[in-house]
Amino acid sequence: MIETTIAVESSTKHTVQALLRSLLERGTVDALLVPLTLPGGTTAPTLVTNPQALDQADPLAPVLPINAARAASQLTMTGHSQKLGLVLRACEIRALVELVKFQQANLDQALIIGIDCLGTYPLADYQAAADKDQLLDELLAGATSGELTPRQGLAFRSACQICEQPLPQGEHVALTLGLVGVEPGQLYLKARDDLAEALELVPNGTPPGRKAAAQNLIAARTQARDEALAEVRQRLGDQPNMQGLLQEFSACIRCHNCMINCPICYCRECIFRTPTFEHESQLYFQWAERKGTVRMMPDTLLFHLTRLNHMVTSCVGCGLCTDACPADIPVATLFRAVGQQAQAIFDYHPGRSLEEAAPVQEFREDELTSMGERPGR
Repeated sequence: MIETTIAVESSTKHTVQALLRSLLERGTVDALLVPLTLPGGTTAPTLVTNPQALDQADPLAPVLPINAARAASQLTMTGHSQKLGLVLRACEIRALVELVKFQQANLDQALIIGIDCLGTYPLADYQAAADKDQLLDELLAGATSGELTPRQGLAFRSACQICEQPLPQGEHVALTLGLVGVEPGQLYLKARDDLAEALELVPNGTPPGRKAAAQNLIAARTQARDEALAEVRQRLGDQPNMQGLLQEFSACIRCHNCMINCPICYCRECIFRTPTFEHESQLYFQWAERKGTVRMMPDTLLFHLTRLNHMVTSCVGCGLCTDACPADIPVATLFRAVGQQAQAIFDYHPGRSLEEAAPVQEFREDELTSMGERPGR
């Protein structure tokens, strides 16, 4: 990998646009998946083959309408002949790595272009802002030191407030566009050798302030994460039980928005979209006779427990589940509180490596001894 900094021309946004345009024009990639500004000010992941369309590219925009790993899955799962560049934030990269493991994405003809994430605003707040470029400029000003604060009167998405992995990591990242710890007027690039040659990059090392700035940012986010997860665990108790979870999910209207927007809910056929839970009418009356009362819809908690069981070890904390919840349930924080403990049991970090199997993909004879199971039983 080659590390260097390049001078910003006009603005950081325009410099990134020019860099991406160069990848298309030089034939390094045939297409790019990148956020574009669409009519009405909406920013959305878009497949681009026309270099001129990149005048509307805005991958640094502080907003995350969807986790683009879902779009990358649609573009790569069944194979393609084009060379595809995927411009993604760190949580999107981690989600994509997990999807590759579950054969829901394929990177054979794709290269990952990671960007430092400075934090994102709720979609409605971003849409309402008249000066969207100024929102980015404000964050870039704090990126030099790693001290990132939202605009007064606004707040980052809850998931961003507790995201301790905001920078792209891993050998699977072919090109990194770095913003943290970079002096104003500069853009940090970390490129695979072949990309560095294609872009005619001259190595000059890591910006001297990048390590310290990254540590500042990660330390602040880690502290916020620990406080948020401790609050959840205090509500649930030391040993989470059904009653505690029922209280947390009591406002759930079973719209399935969290599942639909989760990049890790990878099942092509979901049991909750089948007639399995379309019970015969008489059953409800039988349950009511036995219990005295039956909540309608009765399978709400089972839905969330099933999701936890299926994907909590692969949860990357992108927070799109919370954003999509019309009842304002902190789904992502709940999943992270459980996921942190589950991932620790298996020493597993979702999205860390393509070579590391997810816990649900393999069985180790001694993996449950830490939970009290005796060897040989």
